[in-house]
Amino acid sequence: MLLARAGHRVLLVDKATFPSDTLSTHFIHPPGISALGRWGILEQLEATNCPPVTRYSYDFGPITIAGTPRPADGVAIGYGPRRLVLDAMLIDAAVAAGAEFRESFTVEEILVEDGCVTGIRGHAAGGETVTERARVVIGADGKNSLVAKTVQAEQYNEAPPLAPSYYTYWSDLPTDTFETYIRAENDRGWGVLPTHDGLTCVVMGWPLAEFEANRADVEGTYMKTFDLAPEFAERIQGAKREDRFKGIRDLPGYFRKPYGPGWTLVGDAGYHKHPLTAYGITDAFRDAEGVAGALDDTFAERQTFDDTMAAFHRARDEKSGPIYGLTCDFAKIEPPPPEMLQLFGAIHGNSEAMDDFVSVMAGTLPVPEFFAPENVGRIMAAA
Repeated sequence: MLLARAGHRVLLVDKATFPSDTLSTHFIHPPGISALGRWGILEQLEATNCPPVTRYSYDFGPITIAGTPRPADGVAIGYGPRRLVLDAMLIDAAVAAGAEFRESFTVEEILVEDGCVTGIRGHAAGGETVTERARVVIGADGKNSLVAKTVQAEQYNEAPPLAPSYYTYWSDLPTDTFETYIRAENDRGWGVLPTHDGLTCVVMGWPLAEFEANRADVEGTYMKTFDLAPEFAERIQGAKREDRFKGIRDLPGYFRKPYGPGWTLVGDAGYHKHPLTAYGITDAFRDAEGVAGALDDTFAERQTFDDTMAAFHRARDEKSGPIYGLTCDFAKIEPPPPEMLQLFGAIHGNSEAMDDFVSVMAGTLPVPEFFAPENVGRIMAAA
């Protein structure tokens, strides 16, 4: 969409058809909503009656930290749109901008000549194999990216798979809050967010070591976990499950070098973390905007491909590193160290500190700024 709007020729291919759903926590934090506003798409999302999320809550058992995110670029709300709505909306915007779109298209091969990616080979459903060439092939094709595999993209800052997740949708479970429950002493955590059609998505995580045993009775394990938070257990007992359970086991963390001769990576293809903090779409929007700007500079000959993509690479890692580390720590579902427990205790009941903490989790306050020694000292002194 962004490249087409800048006047470049774009071919977009996807093996799916649209509108369609896909495995996703599908929450967008305020920075992602700000991007939709810049792109002129936010009003369309609002028109779908997706409920806005105005509060964040982190229930650790003994204490709960809840508050309202501070605005970033004038935006302090999030949305949890279903992917069958969001993806179709983005594709329509790309086509309206002039991109050519082929759905039901399977990419068989990434073409490489003399070490440089030059295009793709693939076919539409029931069609003959075709070859398409381009100056740059963008791999927005997920953690199992064919582009990344073909070019053997360097992978670093890896984290092992953590806390397999299952989720489903419930009616009669209203909330205006991005709710997170952590029961580290019981190796459990779950998240709650409102979405389209009056439904609420509830995502459950448990240790990888228990995956096979729990998969034998997903619903029983899922429902029994809520006993660890009696108030929430009562809420969900009055709700109705409206969909099957969807789950994923393989949730590693990693960064990949996002560019090389003739190729670049965006979204989970270039950088992946556990969905507990629901940053996938928000970060993908940021990186898509960054890559589009970098490629526009390249095609307009304002900068070389290597220089502009190297700058994007540095910016991505600098912005992503702190929340990546925090996400990996949370996804272990382990009791926090004593100093973190003390900090959480000091934050609890301090409305300004609670708003700042949820702003970190909402992406409107940088992680290093909140956890800076002087800020932590102020919070502890106030307690």
